[in-house]
Amino acid sequence: MGKILPFLFALIGVGAGVGAGVMLKPEPVVVSDVPVCRPATDGEHTEVAHAVDEGGDETPAEYVKMNNQFVIPVVEDGKMAALVVLSISLEVSAGGKEATFQREPKLRDAFNQILFDHANAGGFAGVFTSSNNMTVLRDSLYEIAVKVAGPVVKDVLIAEIVRQDV
Repeated sequence: MGKILPFLFALIGVGAGVGAGVMLKPEPVVVSDVPVCRPATDGEHTEVAHAVDEGGDETPAEYVKMNNQFVIPVVEDGKMAALVVLSISLEVSAGGKEATFQREPKLRDAFNQILFDHANAGGFAGVFTSSNNMTVLRDSLYEIAVKVAGPVVKDVLIAEIVRQDV
């Protein structure tokens, strides 16, 4: 009986854990029944979605992912304190993908300047993902994207952002 009791308690504990897991499992959330992506046919990263403009009409939009990530050093007291890595995508008007890729070197240069300025102003210090910081950064990137690529750019999306302290 002394050898069976620990085995019995372990079995009851495992059963209680599985039961609690099943009971507390969140229900799945259905985001949309309509797919918003289509496979890229020319080797580029492109997604098509339908945005609704102010008039209520659906206008197709394309999402263009910048080819490489942006790596921004964060300097504190004259020494590198961290690295911030970002992935940026652009929402462009239908048919604007090709024009955007042609201007990618200029866009990357302009984005790097905005990101370096943001880092030097302390934008990547502390809680750098706060709503205000992200809005300021996204607005700055959007302004420069429209200046470089023209009105084909509808929005700038920060797909990934990571800060690695050194």
